Amino acid sequence: MAKLYTPEPALGSPCPDFKLTSTLGQVVSRDDLKSDANLVMFICNHCPYVKAIETRLIELHEMFKGRSVSIVAISSNDSLRYEDDSFEKMKLKNYPFPYLFDESQDVAQDFGAVCTPDFFLYDRNHKLAYRGRLDDSWQDESKVTTRDLAGAIESLLQGLHPNRDQKPSMGCSLKWKPGKEPPPSGPPNKSETNPK
Repeated sequence: MAKLYTPEPALGSPCPDFKLTSTLGQVVSRDDLKSDANLVMFICNHCPYVKAIETRLIELHEMFKGRSVSIVAISSNDSLRYEDDSFEKMKLKNYPFPYLFDESQDVAQDFGAVCTPDFFLYDRNHKLAYRGRLDDSWQDESKVTTRDLAGAIESLLQGLHPNRDQKPSMGCSLKWKPGKEPPPSGPPNKSETNPK
């Protein structure tokens, strides 16, 4: 299967309501995101695209620690077919931000998440300000020249709107349960296959 890209962002759309349990047993909801910049990331354990940027996600959290930034990650994959994405396996991750389990996949559907990773950045009023890539070299951090997501967060902290020319994120398709309808995604790059 070809890799997926996130679709054109619906900037200004409201953050969907959600209430999910974290790997530490805390219940986290949209209303807990009360910062000037609020990041919701759809990730998972097994995806090679996510594995390649795990260290950078932790660094992103550390970069904005102590500032008005809230970060949560959500795993919505079908954990019956992908055991590495089970809640028990999620608990083995040592992320500094809440890692939430969307077992029903309803939250992923509400957001329109299509792949891992998929980044949704909201302003203080819970309006979508950025939906794009983390940076310009997911596979090799040494080749990163543009940190798009960090730049968007910094813009919100400065009271500015992020650049509207947002490059899509890409990754493995979100693994939907039988009967669940995946949201539409951007065009796949047919020259590359999707790692399992």
